[in-house]
Amino acid sequence: MNILPELRDRFRAALVELIGNAGVADAAELATMVRTAQDPRFGDYQANCAMPLGKQLGRPPRDVAGEIVDRLDVEDMCEAPEIAGPGFINLRLKPEWLVAQINAACRDARLGVPLASPARRIVVDFSSPNVAKPMHVGHIRSTVIGDAICRTLKYLGHEVTSDNHLGDWGTQFGMIIYGFKHFVNRDAYAASPVAELGRLYKLVNQLVEYHGSVERLPALRQQLEQQIAAAQELARQQAESGKPADKAAKKARRRLDDKVTATQADIASLEGKIAAVNQDTEFAAIAAQHSAIGTAVLEETARLHAGDATNRQLWEEFLPACRLAMEQIYQRIQVTFDHELGESFYQDRLAKVVADFESHGLARESEGATCVFLADFDTPMIIRKQDGAFLYATTDLATIQYRVQEWQADEILYVVDHRQGEHFAKLFEAARLWGFNRTHLQHIAFGTVLGKDGKPFKTRSGETVGLVGLLDDAVARARDIVAANDDAKKNGPELDEAERDRVADVIGHAAIKYADLSHNRSSDYEFDQEKMLAMQGNTATYMQYSFARVNGIFSRGNVDIESLRRSGAPIRLDDSHERALALEILKFSDALLESVDDYRPNVLTGYLYELTKTFSGFFEHCPVLKAEDEAVRASRLLLCDLTARVIRCGLGLLGIDVVHRM
Repeated sequence: MNILPELRDRFRAALVELIGNAGVADAAELATMVRTAQDPRFGDYQANCAMPLGKQLGRPPRDVAGEIVDRLDVEDMCEAPEIAGPGFINLRLKPEWLVAQINAACRDARLGVPLASPARRIVVDFSSPNVAKPMHVGHIRSTVIGDAICRTLKYLGHEVTSDNHLGDWGTQFGMIIYGFKHFVNRDAYAASPVAELGRLYKLVNQLVEYHGSVERLPALRQQLEQQIAAAQELARQQAESGKPADKAAKKARRRLDDKVTATQADIASLEGKIAAVNQDTEFAAIAAQHSAIGTAVLEETARLHAGDATNRQLWEEFLPACRLAMEQIYQRIQVTFDHELGESFYQDRLAKVVADFESHGLARESEGATCVFLADFDTPMIIRKQDGAFLYATTDLATIQYRVQEWQADEILYVVDHRQGEHFAKLFEAARLWGFNRTHLQHIAFGTVLGKDGKPFKTRSGETVGLVGLLDDAVARARDIVAANDDAKKNGPELDEAERDRVADVIGHAAIKYADLSHNRSSDYEFDQEKMLAMQGNTATYMQYSFARVNGIFSRGNVDIESLRRSGAPIRLDDSHERALALEILKFSDALLESVDDYRPNVLTGYLYELTKTFSGFFEHCPVLKAEDEAVRASRLLLCDLTARVIRCGLGLLGIDVVHRM
């Protein structure tokens, strides 16, 4: 059972009765103020809705709380509600109800988690790397967050379609094709195609940026001079007026100062890129030989899009090796997709998208480009450039059309970096204008992985950290921890070398994934492998250790847990620690619902951490194998088993495995 939603439904009914049908919407909102009690001394759940309602009605909140309680039907679930302080309503679940629920969960393969009704068709778009570049640390967030969302939604009973919208088309391939034609190292390409293609992309991109910087710098310097002159003129006028600057004048000055600062930063960035090339004699010579590289890259891209035989053959040659390299990483971190429809899949649809927007009067030409002008946005969304090329926005519109028409999506989630926020805001508004207003579109934004310096996580040389190396390092560190822990066991090591390797593989990959998922996705977080692999605290290692601890109990006691489950032995909750553990187990369903309410996997990691801490308290105070009698022993063994099952299921929904021994 979903306890919290059930209590909220009952409060909503009581509130509707109290404030009348006109207040149904308010009643639903007020009912969300029923929450888990922060202090168990005051009950299991607490409702704080009497205070805001009392203010609305102009009556004492305690009196309003009393009227809510009079109308509240929770007698089958809860002890008599208590009113505390200014109007808090405290609820404690009845012992017999709690016992019935925990025993039902014990007998249920789904651990008491009901299936959603009605189920929704949800498409989750995540990971989506550019296929011609090695995956790096920046890809980990979209991949593991999207995978956890998919797993959780599926477990709750929704019809989920996962789609890896690969970057397998466009300008990046124009860069690689140009690089391959002019700079390829054939031996390196034969030995490691993806690494060489990645080198070519980086080289060509740097050359394009260099020439673009050289071209932009004079205009930026002129712009800075104009901004400084405008700021000086504003200051002169203010001085001549002889009056203190008013709010509007101060705001105008701040705006000008901000523009000056931003332009100075842009100039410094361009000068840095130019200096980096000029200081490298060999690279500067290459740059001089390829002065028109920006235009040449666009021409290679256009030839690919037009079906040029050479460029098409190269694209088809590059793709399999790139896809294989990505697939090897996905296999390591146990991420799969229902579809991997990349940008190339939609190319024959893009002209029709633009034509449809034009025919419905939703797009018009501006400076030679076809644009969609949207309310509340200063700049339009371009769907076809002046040279006839299409953009990401065009492809994304075609993708929405396909997903709604072919997969009947009720909801489409895009698990993408927060920096793409404006793109998705425009995309969703354009899609609604186009007629796709019945499908819920949501950008599941996330922050950046940072190093200990508080900046985006890089290697010492300033390179983006490769994902393969990151995973290898985590597994190696985990191997050291597993070996040290095993060697320190009182009765000597238990694991052979092969099992140590297997356990380290599970723990190392889990540490990376869990550390990411345990942070609020909206936030940046600091990458710290030492903390990730800690045996204490909110880490995957601690969760896995708790699961292994339960299996250790069964092993030491020669317990056949399958037979005990089938025996029908009841769970008893006579001790307060037993009760606390049972209550925490029953919150699993609530945690899953809350984690998909705004698609935040850290809600689930937080729940698992609280569960393992509660289990630790239970284990410390309630002897299991040495319980006072067989009935208590069986009850506590089943509570241990149920805890382990929830940990295993919860971690599984995060894409994380468990181990039986550590």
